[in-house]
Amino acid sequence: MTGRFQPVHAQHLDLFALALAEHDHLVVAVTNPDTGARHAAATSAHRHTDDANPFTYFERARLLAAALAGAGLADRATVVPFDLTRPHLWPEYVPRDAVQFVRAYSAWETDKAGRLADGGYGVVVVDGDPAAKLDAATIRAGFRDGSWASLVPPATVPVLRDLLGRRASRA
Repeated sequence: MTGRFQPVHAQHLDLFALALAEHDHLVVAVTNPDTGARHAAATSAHRHTDDANPFTYFERARLLAAALAGAGLADRATVVPFDLTRPHLWPEYVPRDAVQFVRAYSAWETDKAGRLADGGYGVVVVDGDPAAKLDAATIRAGFRDGSWASLVPPATVPVLRDLLGRRASRA
């Protein structure tokens, strides 16, 4: 499963569990792993912006490790970087025989599923109800007023508190 995970939340974990119900191992492929991988996309006006990408790859890997452990999935998952702008490198991070699971809420996810299929991956598109989508932007907005903690997996709360505290002390 690919995603920015800025930050990881319950709907990501739901999709992880769905993929693991059908497969033995999950590869969590973190997109926009570095600032050089961020590019504007016609189907998503924000995914390349600094505001939409507050956490580094390392920080997201920490959050994902906590979330996967908290959900009892850590022993069946591997977290890797995955630059969507460099498809020629994808097989170095995610085997070509991997099946990509994409929950489609918008044109962006449909576009991403098409890119992955064009890259040679099998793709399972799971329909998502846009009205029920937990938007990571809402979680990030909650960093300002403290409302974020109930919106993320409980196992990630201490890690996020640490990361947010470090940022506040540098500001």
